[in-house]
Order: sequence, then structure tokens, then C-alpha cells
Amino acid sequence: VSMPSNIFANTGTNVSIVFIDKKNKEDVVLIDASNLGKKVKEGKNQKTLLSPTDEMQIIDTFNDKEAVDDFSVVVSYEDIQAKNYSLSAGQYFEMKIEYVDISPKQFSEKMEYFNLTLNDLFQQSSETEIEIRKQLAGLEYE
Repeated sequence: VSMPSNIFANTGTNVSIVFIDKKNKEDVVLIDASNLGKKVKEGKNQKTLLSPTDEMQIIDTFNDKEAVDDFSVVVSYEDIQAKNYSLSAGQYFEMKIEYVDISPKQFSEKMEYFNLTLNDLFQQSSETEIEIRKQLAGLEYE
């Protein structure tokens, strides 16, 4: 089970919990619970709290060995071996690509918008580069 970041009080490190059942010779359930929980501020620290509903979702999915889109996947030991023994659920999720038909006019409008945005970003980048070079030129060793 890949847990949300900041799940433990003083660490932002991602945490995974591994349950080992040597009697299990069948498929394995991998859960990506990293999007669950609510972020709360506690003093200077931010932490993630799982609600009882979040906890039950993890427990039920695990116990039922259930595949849930973008949350859990059920894989065989052979699948895990083929992925170099990675236990990261995200590596086993199916990629879903949704295609949307648009008209030539909509395509042109989107491309025009993207080009305007890109040109604006290039202009900002150029201005930033000039400012950085000016600041660097003014630096002196004392």
C-alpha cells in the first residue's frame, strides 16, 4: 500500500506498507492510496490524515483483492517478476487515452492560443535572461 506523503507526523517521505503472507500463492493486490486523505497544518508541519472512510477503502480493497481504476491492481507473481519486482501499483495501471473529436476550426483556435501563450512565455524568458545578465555584470568581489 503506497500511502500519501506526510502520513506520519514529522516526515514528508513517501511511505509504503507491505503485508507478507507466505501462505498466499495466488495474486497480489497493490494499492496506490497516495491521493487519499486530507492535508492539515499542525504548527509548522503539514500532515495528511486519512478519514475512517479512506481507511476502510484501503482495508476492503486489500481484503477483497479488488482492482479499482487508478487505485488498486491485482497482479501475479510473474507480473511482479517481469517488472523487476517493483511493488509500485502505478506501474501496473492501464494507460487510458481518451480521444476527443474536434473540428478544424477548434483545432486552429487551440493552436493559436498555444502559440500566443508560448510566445508570451518566450518573451518573459528573454526578459528574465536580460535581467539576470545585468545583475551578474554588476557583481563585484569585495
